[in-house]
Amino acid sequence: MSNPYKTREGGATVTVFVPYDCGNHCPFCINKKEYANCEGFSLEAILKSIRTMNELTPRCDFVFTGGEPFADLAALQQMLDAIPTTHKVYINTTFPVQQAYTADEMIAFTEKNRDKITCINISRHLVKYVEESPDEVIARIACPTRINCVLFRNYPADRLLDYVERFRRYNIPIQFRYDYTETTPENLYEEEHDKILQDLKRLFTYKGLDGCRMRNGFHFDYKGLHMTYHKTLPYSTIVEKDADGVTYDILYDILIKQTGEIHSDWTGVKLDVDAYRKVVYEPYDLRVLNGVVDF
Repeated sequence: MSNPYKTREGGATVTVFVPYDCGNHCPFCINKKEYANCEGFSLEAILKSIRTMNELTPRCDFVFTGGEPFADLAALQQMLDAIPTTHKVYINTTFPVQQAYTADEMIAFTEKNRDKITCINISRHLVKYVEESPDEVIARIACPTRINCVLFRNYPADRLLDYVERFRRYNIPIQFRYDYTETTPENLYEEEHDKILQDLKRLFTYKGLDGCRMRNGFHFDYKGLHMTYHKTLPYSTIVEKDADGVTYDILYDILIKQTGEIHSDWTGVKLDVDAYRKVVYEPYDLRVLNGVVDF
C-alpha cells in the first residue's frame, strides 16, 4: 500500500471466494483460472478472515462467489454462521443442477437461512452455458432473488423480450451486466455507442441512472418488472487526492481469497490489515444522476 485507505461509511464490500470450484466454464468468467489449482484452499483460513473483517467493519456487506457457493452446503453454512446479523449477505450462484444435493435440499437451505441471506443473485444468460435448474425451482427460493445476465459479445438481442417475459411471470428482477473485462473509465458512462444500453432503451422503459466513481446502474421498467443494466470497472481501488491534499487509496471491494488471504483489489493487491484499522470513512458516493430511481 502506498497511500492511506479511505472507504464508504460501513466499510468496503467483502467478497468471499468459496474454497471449492464449480463445474462450469462460462466464457466471460474472470474467476475460473483461480480454481485451476486448489492447493492451499482453506475453509478455516476463510472463516478466520471473515471474523477479521467483521471486527474491522461490523456493518459491511458480504458477497459469496466462486466457484459455486451451493456446491458445498455444509461449508457455505459455516461461512454464513460466521457472519453476524449486522451485515447484509449476498450469494452469487447458478443454483446448479448437481449430484451432491437435490433441488429440495437447496431450497431447504434457503429456508433455513432466509433471515440471514439478503439476496441470492442467480446467473441465467441469454445463451446457456450450464445445465440450469428449472425456473419453477428458482421461484421457490425462500429469500429475495435477482437474475444476473451477462450480455456477452454478439448476444442475441432479438431474444431479450422473451427472456424478460420468462422471469416476469415470477416477478424476479433482472440485472443485465456489461462484460467487466471490457469496462474502462472512458466507457463506464458512455451511452451513445453502448449497444446494450441502446437495445434496452429500445425495448423497455428507461427510468433513470445512478452511479459512483466505480460502477453504475441504468434502470428500466417492463410491465412492472424492475431491470438494471450494470457496469463496473474491473478493479476496485480509486487513487484520489482530497481537498486537504492527502492522496488516498479509496476501496470499494475487499476480497477474501480461497486461501483466506485478504486482498484490497481484484488485481492481486494484498490488503494492509493494520492500515485498514485506521481507514477514513466518507459518505457513499452512489447517487441518482438523472431520471427517477425509486424501485
